[in-house]
Amino acid sequence: MKRIYLDHAATTPIHPSVKDVMRDAMEESFGNPSSIHHFGRESRKRLDEARTTMAKSINGNYESIIFTSGGTEANNLAIFGAAYANQHKGNHIITTQIEHHAVLHPCEQLEKEGFDVTYLPVNENGLVDIMDVKKALRKDTILTTIMFVNNETGMKQPIQMIGNMMRSRGIIFHTDAVQAFGIESIDVNEMKIDLLTVSSHKIYGPKGVGFLYKRDEIELAQRLFGGEQERTWRSGTENTLAIEGFKKAVEVLQDERDKRNEHYQSLTNRLIHSLDEKSIDYHVNGDLSPEVHVPNIINLSFPGMDVEIFLTNLDLSGIAVSSGSACTAGAIDPSHVLRAMYGEDSPRLRNSIRFSFGKDNTEEEMEQVAERIQLIVNRLASKN
Repeated sequence: MKRIYLDHAATTPIHPSVKDVMRDAMEESFGNPSSIHHFGRESRKRLDEARTTMAKSINGNYESIIFTSGGTEANNLAIFGAAYANQHKGNHIITTQIEHHAVLHPCEQLEKEGFDVTYLPVNENGLVDIMDVKKALRKDTILTTIMFVNNETGMKQPIQMIGNMMRSRGIIFHTDAVQAFGIESIDVNEMKIDLLTVSSHKIYGPKGVGFLYKRDEIELAQRLFGGEQERTWRSGTENTLAIEGFKKAVEVLQDERDKRNEHYQSLTNRLIHSLDEKSIDYHVNGDLSPEVHVPNIINLSFPGMDVEIFLTNLDLSGIAVSSGSACTAGAIDPSHVLRAMYGEDSPRLRNSIRFSFGKDNTEEEMEQVAERIQLIVNRLASKN
């Protein structure tokens, strides 16, 4: 049985060229980049080159890139850092109900500390209404944090419009772009983005590394204290090995992004076509229009299925997918994203699956996935 991995929104395998670069770096560049001797200077050179690559990838400045341990740390630095540094101006923060927990949980913690947070709703397609954003603005609003692409549904928020609105009012705008960076063309200047989060392991790079883009004028409260690394924004010896791999992953991505996106769209089309051909009952959670949806993530509801049983059977049949829901101690909690889209009582909370495609998936695999889903659905339906 051939196993088919369709959970790339969770993590991607490391690209072969990234492995090669990291293997060479382990042997040739082990020095501490803060050291002034030859070995340290060699590591510093590689670190500087990586920072330049990251900055160019989003049309930012070299000094604007802060390397972190990943998306979660970058989000925390952006949210806590901006809130604490600007609390003399106000204590109101705007976000949405569908953010990743690396954004929601920091916002919830800030509420406990006396900040006031507005959690904006979304429509049935998972999109925030720009007028709701405008209505939520107050004189004491200091930060708006809204994700670029939702990790469960693949829906794209109106980042450009939100960025323009925040910049015109002098409000800091942060976006979690972890799921967008490998797919969307991002220009932080054009989009008026002040803070932006990226993670390496979503784009065929190593785990444990990411970056926060910080527009030069934005002040953050320091969260980690120690050395002077990352211009004091993120103390601690830089993970130069992972950063070297991250740099290569970005370089490969820039060469292949359009080709990858075309491939992802063909996989989505083939999976949908194959499910339709087999008359499998399903509903799309969201809107597959390319204007509002990325091509590599699709979230489907299968009426009559139970997500835990369905996921188990899919895994046993060799298909690795996700519910997009939180799994704690073996129990799957209903997705907060689908709850925001469809309501607390919607059956979609208990029967939805996220498929997320990678560059090495094939259209033939999509046909096999549909065939195996048909067998599982028919078998489970016959037991009910």
